[in-house]
Amino acid sequence: MGTQLFVGGHVYSPQAFDATSMAVTDGVISWIGSDQVGRALHPQVPVTDLDGAFVAPAFVDSHVHLTSTGLSLNGLDLSDATSRADCLTRLREYAATTPPGELIWGLGWDDSTWTDHASPTTDDVDAIVGNRPVYLARIDEHSAVASTALRTIADKAADAAGFDPQQPLTAEAHHLVRAAARGLLTAEQRTRAQRRALDEAAANGIVAVHENGGPDISGLADFVAIGALDHAVQVRRYWGQAVTDVDAARSLLAATGADGLGGDLFIDGAIGSHTAWLTHPYADDLHNHGVSYLDEDAVIAHLRACTEAEVQAGFHLIGDAATDCLTRALRVLLAEFGSARVARCHHRIEHAEMVGPDAAAVFADAGMTASMQPIFDALWGGPGQLYEQRLGGARAAGLNDFAGLARAGVNLAFSSDSPVTAMNPWQQIRAAVNHHNPDSAVSPRAAFAAVTRGGWRAAGVADGTRGVLMPGAPADYAIWRVENLVTAGSSEKVQRWSTDPRARVPALPDMSPGAALPVCVQTVRAGQPIHLGAT
Repeated sequence: MGTQLFVGGHVYSPQAFDATSMAVTDGVISWIGSDQVGRALHPQVPVTDLDGAFVAPAFVDSHVHLTSTGLSLNGLDLSDATSRADCLTRLREYAATTPPGELIWGLGWDDSTWTDHASPTTDDVDAIVGNRPVYLARIDEHSAVASTALRTIADKAADAAGFDPQQPLTAEAHHLVRAAARGLLTAEQRTRAQRRALDEAAANGIVAVHENGGPDISGLADFVAIGALDHAVQVRRYWGQAVTDVDAARSLLAATGADGLGGDLFIDGAIGSHTAWLTHPYADDLHNHGVSYLDEDAVIAHLRACTEAEVQAGFHLIGDAATDCLTRALRVLLAEFGSARVARCHHRIEHAEMVGPDAAAVFADAGMTASMQPIFDALWGGPGQLYEQRLGGARAAGLNDFAGLARAGVNLAFSSDSPVTAMNPWQQIRAAVNHHNPDSAVSPRAAFAAVTRGGWRAAGVADGTRGVLMPGAPADYAIWRVENLVTAGSSEKVQRWSTDPRARVPALPDMSPGAALPVCVQTVRAGQPIHLGAT
């Protein structure tokens, strides 16, 4: 591959303040500094003029669902629906453009933003599609509207917890209907969706994603197919199924090809679907504490088995009762194994929306990573929005406490939970910096680290080179057009790692609300372009 020199840009490097050029040799960063020195050190090598572009470490999205992301991008996206009637109109228009009898898979409706908060019913959908299978997942993917035609092929769904003949299905009934819908997808449709999702990741400066699969989410066939894909974006796969002993852990890894036994291993559900497990009932459903999928004994057994087998484990948890369950289990585990041995496994928590100081301290002692979604706060955290509707103002104010977890010493990895939110790390950074509760916000530096180094650490990679631009690091980077990034000494607005000008730290794009976000020009993995965008 040889050496190539990039000049005339802004290279985000903690080791070279206001660097404007970078050399890459055989897929590895070999030098970073000023243009003048770079040209002197690398004469007669190919030179690329960055023309003022911003070069940053490539991003990692630590929590995605590739097939459902691709289905959303390729098909019926309901995230912009403004009412129940609008949602149904979009379904009608989409159905008219697709072959009769073919499964319709739609995602993204959010009744918390609608004036009447009324979700579509089975009869509403049947009136449009007739005898046709339709699966319309709520934005959090923990409940869904399903047509009668789909319900009838979902074995035992009518007898399962969370079933309702007209309203969206939750809990086990939802899992069964989602599995039935999944079974109607062809291998070609599935592969097309997965590739579309990975292309979308590359287009947003992402070179690695963490797929969160499991028997209640994607199914084994889907999970194995993702592992067999040949795509430039690296995929780390987590299988969310509990085990009881070391042999079971090792057997499950072998059977699935998974990199870890965690991800969306559900302790509970989601706030929007009233399935997050709460210590006190929902403010808008006073007889409902949510759903518990795993009890404390099952959580302890899974953690113990994975720790003994030195396998990375993890859990999906959102409600405070789910957090308490995991915290108690971790205390047992830490007493048995000690902090050092537990921390070596790099166990994870997905979402971690309702975590207080005591739980955060235990998570830090266990060396855990919290894979969190800042855009959740941007969508649902403000006054009158979803969290306040479901939980009331006092509880809603403390959700997604990025700063509290960071202060406790918990590694943060920011992610999209795509297709719940878009695979756009700059949006995640902006949301984390501008949290609706300023006490829970983090700095631009911390937020940027959570979508770069934090993502690699969430995968157990902590070699000091992943997620940074420095000599000796893999040449995983992205080039961006940025309207509001300038060189040192300018009076224009920038955001730096420190407010102290003596700190000499590199600038970041402006993450203020309303500021234009960077536009991806190129994404590079190991020195090879994997996405070429608009110049």
